[in-house]
Amino acid sequence: MQLAAIVISLVISVIGFALLGRTAAYIFSFVKLGQPVRGRTSEAGKRLGTMLTETVGHTRMLRWGIVGAAHWFVMVGFGALFLTLVNAYGQLFSPEFALWGLGHWDVFEVFSEFMGLMTIVGILVLIAIRQLTHPRRAGRKSRFAGSNFGQAYFVEFVVGSVGVCIMLLRGLEGALAGVDAYEPGYWVSYPLVSAFGGLSEGSLENLIYLVATIKIVISMAWAITIGLNPTMGVAWHRFLAFFNIYFKRNADGAVALGALQPMTSGGEVIDFEDPKDDAVFGVSQIEHFSWKGLLDFSTCTECGRCQSQCPAWNTGKPLSPKLLIMSLREHAYAKAPYLLAGGGKDEEGNEKATPEQLAKVPAAALAEAERPLIGTAEENGVIDPDVLWSCTTCGACVEQCPVDIEHVDHIVDMRRYQVLIESAFPSEAATMLKGLENKGNPWGVATKARLDWVKELKKATGIEVPIVGQDIEPAELEYLYWVGCAGALADGPKKTTKAFAELLDIAGVKYGILGKEESCTGDSARRLGSEVVFQMLAAQNVETLNAALEDAPKKRIVTTCPHCFNTLANEYPQLEGHFEVIHHTQLLQHLLDEGRLLPVGPVDGLVTYHDPCYLGRHNKIYTPPREIIARVPGLRNEEMHRHKERGFCCGAGGARMWMEERIGKRINNERMDEALSLNPDIVSTACPFCLVMFTDSINAKKQAGEAKEDLRVVDVAQLLLQSVKLPEPPAAEEVLEDAEAK
Repeated sequence: MQLAAIVISLVISVIGFALLGRTAAYIFSFVKLGQPVRGRTSEAGKRLGTMLTETVGHTRMLRWGIVGAAHWFVMVGFGALFLTLVNAYGQLFSPEFALWGLGHWDVFEVFSEFMGLMTIVGILVLIAIRQLTHPRRAGRKSRFAGSNFGQAYFVEFVVGSVGVCIMLLRGLEGALAGVDAYEPGYWVSYPLVSAFGGLSEGSLENLIYLVATIKIVISMAWAITIGLNPTMGVAWHRFLAFFNIYFKRNADGAVALGALQPMTSGGEVIDFEDPKDDAVFGVSQIEHFSWKGLLDFSTCTECGRCQSQCPAWNTGKPLSPKLLIMSLREHAYAKAPYLLAGGGKDEEGNEKATPEQLAKVPAAALAEAERPLIGTAEENGVIDPDVLWSCTTCGACVEQCPVDIEHVDHIVDMRRYQVLIESAFPSEAATMLKGLENKGNPWGVATKARLDWVKELKKATGIEVPIVGQDIEPAELEYLYWVGCAGALADGPKKTTKAFAELLDIAGVKYGILGKEESCTGDSARRLGSEVVFQMLAAQNVETLNAALEDAPKKRIVTTCPHCFNTLANEYPQLEGHFEVIHHTQLLQHLLDEGRLLPVGPVDGLVTYHDPCYLGRHNKIYTPPREIIARVPGLRNEEMHRHKERGFCCGAGGARMWMEERIGKRINNERMDEALSLNPDIVSTACPFCLVMFTDSINAKKQAGEAKEDLRVVDVAQLLLQSVKLPEPPAAEEVLEDAEAK
């Protein structure tokens, strides 16, 4: 029995560790094929701290409550109980074997028993959750829809079985040691110790050989299985997650949101005024992704948290961030033998490798290499165009991913190639790009129209909005008000613009606008993938802003548009545009705190606030809008089910504002259905894009009789102005007339 156990265990262990090591080296070699990427190895101390915080501390997973706690025990148990595997090898040679220095230490035994028990409990909880939320029950709403269930079941079986073997071995060890009463070292397994207590010494020894062998065989079966399947993310993430988190974009732990990364080729930022002849624009082949991208694809554990939060997937569209990453991973590893042999094609489609290099490449890999990265099913494409263009870049996937996959960056990189090289993008967006290039705004209206709201405000209130360089000098400025295209040109957002300007006037803030000198920041162009148009607009705006604010005490900008805010604050520094940028809700909260604004008039009603993606998730500004609402007398705020970090998109981001929504349910309608379930009097937000999308949805619902006629969609600035701006006192003649009437 002992000899058979030793032979079986050692043979399968050699195979298991050899395959595991070989595939680990293969994954490493493949990831190295990716393009260089800047700034992923700086600040090693911070990165190590972030990695330990997110893995050992499980900070991302624990936001999911019981799922996170169960996963923590399974994850920690996997590492902490590795010593029990070592102990099992020792027990093949001597049933009484114990790890030197640890084996009979009460603290270690108590810990081992606890972790063994909680690993079993943890995996049972995860199994139950997977079954309760299985697609057979929840369909598309299940975050596991599209995941590899066979692989998941195998991993769950391995973890559960190894946990059971650990506890059985503890019971046998105790019985062999003659433990006949409860003691701390066997506080969990003592019932098993008692159950085995009547067996002979020889039987106990043979059972230890048997259970130790089963434990080793199960563990090595797992190693062999993943050693044969480099795309088995549900298992490989146990190793790769540490590296993927360590090499994340931000060393301080912030997720890869906010700014998009500059376009690079070969790891160098592309100079659009004089690009190199061999510069690669965007991603059209899997090897064009950075090595961090290839590591992202390899690390995906198929948990579906990204999918569960995605507005496109939740409204019946083909995009699932999880399935996108899985498709890229499967394609990448299917093509890997071709690439590792030196294969690849230049921009003209010429093969780089020699026939000798490709001679031993499997036919399947050669066929995979011919597939277009973006293409329809008829074209045998890896990613369907409808998948690519369904993304709103809201960032919900990136925010929720426990292993820090950077979905948005990868999607935009693929869009860049489609727009810049293939000119293949939704036709409606072409009108937007033409307007940006010719008139500096997506509607293509005359530049002078940017001042229409100024005239309208003066006519209605007598307030004159100062223009920098004409009515106010830069040296006098507290803030430059960046109005934005929507705020200046769209009817709904103009109401926000006027309300904010009126509040600034009431508070006595010295501000000014650029007027006709202002142009689109380029947010929509960049997220569409038109980096060239973005660079043109951004360079022009940076020059304008630097000139306008040259003599200002501080280069301080306030804007009512989160998309402008994000671009000015996070992306213009890439073009040497360094400004202090705040959102209008932040300034209004500051003015309230200083007492420069005093809301006194009641605004009665139930309000529900929607977090704009580019204000909330992308820039972590959640408190100021809610604080403003809380300061307005009479308002009662009730949160929608999905809010703050898990807020639901309005559907306008990622240049979707300018594209028709033809597939599935409209995202703005989905969000407004959630709002209407609260029966609010007011839906409030802090973004002109959201305002337009929700107004359109509510107007349609009013016409269909699905929303009450007096329901309002307004910016928080409008609510504050309604409370700050007291009604005009009646004229003396009116008072006299009223008295005479009585």
